[in-house]
Amino acid sequence: MTTSTAAPPSGLVEIEGVHKSYGANEVLHDITLRVDPGQVVTLLGPSGSGKSTLLRAINHLETIDGGSITIDGDYIGYERRGERLHELPEKHVLQRRTRVGMVFQNFNLFPHLTALENIIEAPIGLKRAKRADAVAQARALLERVGLADRADHYPRQLSGGQQQRVAIARALALEPDVLLFDEPTSALDPELVGEVLRVIRDLAHGGTTLIIVTHEIGFAAEVSDHVVFLDAGRVVESGPPEQVLRAPEQARTQEFLDWVI
Repeated sequence: MTTSTAAPPSGLVEIEGVHKSYGANEVLHDITLRVDPGQVVTLLGPSGSGKSTLLRAINHLETIDGGSITIDGDYIGYERRGERLHELPEKHVLQRRTRVGMVFQNFNLFPHLTALENIIEAPIGLKRAKRADAVAQARALLERVGLADRADHYPRQLSGGQQQRVAIARALALEPDVLLFDEPTSALDPELVGEVLRVIRDLAHGGTTLIIVTHEIGFAAEVSDHVVFLDAGRVVESGPPEQVLRAPEQARTQEFLDWVI
């Protein structure tokens, strides 16, 4: 009789001593953070605190000057040779990046493609999925985000909230281990924010690792397992939402909360 061992859950993000500068401006200073598989982590902080830069560094849209970032022990943009990291060719970066879905604040949909075509492009281009399979998956994802009847609409025919939901479906199409959200509601009119947050709320219960940059404090308190407050490129405070958002230990955290709430 043989016993099978279940594979460990995927989506572990480990950030160790990360530094990033633009010239003399250090935007990330010695950032260390661990996000366990399936965990929902929210990054909070004022503009210029390094939140979006850190998010973009996780999937190698930004290079880093020091430290390391791995997903399930693997680098996205580098490979280790001895004691040194070497940047990978772009085609290898793109393949590894399929493990990380990212939703941007300004949607970034291709304007000349329909909602369905936006979603199927990456599975066909990067994962060599059969078109029929990619289309079936895209239709299922559009239904999941409440847009089954918008498959043949172009971005210009969709509201901002609908475009963002298509962008979420597109990120999910690659079946990533980690999903990154960079202020996903900041470009939306207030009445459209709720429809996007509802979709993210459903994802937060689905077992995928989520890292979310947002100013929606109430939403962060509701969905997060862990909240990280950054200021001037440094982690000022981190912990469960009930501690960081309701009884912060650092005066700078409280000052920020007083300003945004």
